[in-house]
Amino acid sequence: MSRGPDGEKDNTLEMREQTKFEHGMLSLMPSLRRYARSLTRSDADGEDLLQDCVEKALSRQTQWSGSNLKAWTFTIMTNLYRNGIKRAARAPLAPFEDADSIPAENAYPGDPLERRRLAAALDGLAPDFRTVLMLVVVEGMSYRETANLLQIPEGTVMSRLARARRQLAQALQSSNVIPLRRSE
Repeated sequence: MSRGPDGEKDNTLEMREQTKFEHGMLSLMPSLRRYARSLTRSDADGEDLLQDCVEKALSRQTQWSGSNLKAWTFTIMTNLYRNGIKRAARAPLAPFEDADSIPAENAYPGDPLERRRLAAALDGLAPDFRTVLMLVVVEGMSYRETANLLQIPEGTVMSRLARARRQLAQALQSSNVIPLRRSE
């Protein structure tokens, strides 16, 4: 390694890698935020999961192989979520008296009835189905990337995705005011 004018080692390569990592993390924030919210079904819990994921990724940056930052960070988030579910299952529930301190849902533009129908249909999916649906459909990950991220076979990803789509369509169709008819 060459030495700079002050006699210290030139850290240009290390600085480029750091910058590449930081830019990559910044570009992944919207995708990570969507994925976190889809996993937790809550804006607040999703933000907490996102923060934990970014914190862990930054503190373990040296463990990143330099290849696929998206897969690496999504794996971190998935593992954090799974560990949180296990931890929550062991923790006691909050008392009923504390329910009045839970904040109301945020208002989003668009048709509130459609939003509620879609949210209810997504919430009705099994977590495994919802996770695969969000990664493939919303985040645009390939079957292979999703399979690697969730540590399951590609065939399982395809099966879960097909079932999730079918269940979602059935849930949305059953909640229609006017039944959908096939044209003949």
